[in-house]
Amino acid sequence: MTMPAISPDNVKMLPTTAAPVVAMRPKRAPRADRFLKIARATAVRVIPPLIVLALLMLFWELVCRRAGSTLPPPSKVFKDTRELIFDPFFDHGGIDKGLFWHLSASLQRVAYGYSLAAIAGIALGTLVGQSVWAMRGLDPLFQVLRTIPPLAWLPLALAAFRDGQPSAIFVIFITSIWPIIINTAVGIRNIPQDYRNVAAVVQLNPLEFFWKIMLPSAAPYIFTGLRIGVGLSWLAIIAAEMLIGGVGIGFFIWDAWNSSHISEIILALFYVGIIGFVLDRAIAGLGYLVTHGTSAN
Repeated sequence: MTMPAISPDNVKMLPTTAAPVVAMRPKRAPRADRFLKIARATAVRVIPPLIVLALLMLFWELVCRRAGSTLPPPSKVFKDTRELIFDPFFDHGGIDKGLFWHLSASLQRVAYGYSLAAIAGIALGTLVGQSVWAMRGLDPLFQVLRTIPPLAWLPLALAAFRDGQPSAIFVIFITSIWPIIINTAVGIRNIPQDYRNVAAVVQLNPLEFFWKIMLPSAAPYIFTGLRIGVGLSWLAIIAAEMLIGGVGIGFFIWDAWNSSHISEIILALFYVGIIGFVLDRAIAGLGYLVTHGTSAN
């Protein structure tokens, strides 16, 4: 018995059935797994600093509990400053205020001085970075002025303004403006030539070139300068307030020293460090959003 030969015509006549199409959907992780993943990532970031902090506190407690120690241990600091910790909002008039009001006054001065420095620094940095003549004329002057210590400007500011409030703001301004100028100028000078060529082809006017080319390209450098500037401004206000007096965390520290309240100084330094860290992370987070993760962290 012979099988019929299979020809191409016969193959076309064979019945065909299409295979069912199965849509593949990505498998979603259960909510519990996602929660564990987030908890694990948080623990990796939080637990090591807490361990280090606990060890430092234990070392501090053991060292300062000995007889003859000039610094109080953490237990005594908490005991002496309990009222300041749990009631930071009291206001008895004058400089007798809670830590909230001192910190708030310092932050207001920093906000004014730093905002002015950011505006002027970005503008001057853009000018120096874009113009060769401006760089040759202004850059040497900036390099000289930025080496002057912040407190050296305070007597000149007091002589000019005759008031402690604008003098402190000026010290913040003159301290934080230099890293903003320098980093902005570096960012402007590092704009790729291709971007400039495209701007010339589409005939962007100077204002459009500034907003669409300059700022986006130099943003990582600008936010690096802004982060350095906000740290310097917070350092400068603490030192300036020690000399100008009035309400402010710097004067609070100096007044506590004059009253021999070492525990209050330690508490104030703790708040100063925490707020400085928050300010730095706030500028870093803003830079991350604006530059889509390309700014320095």
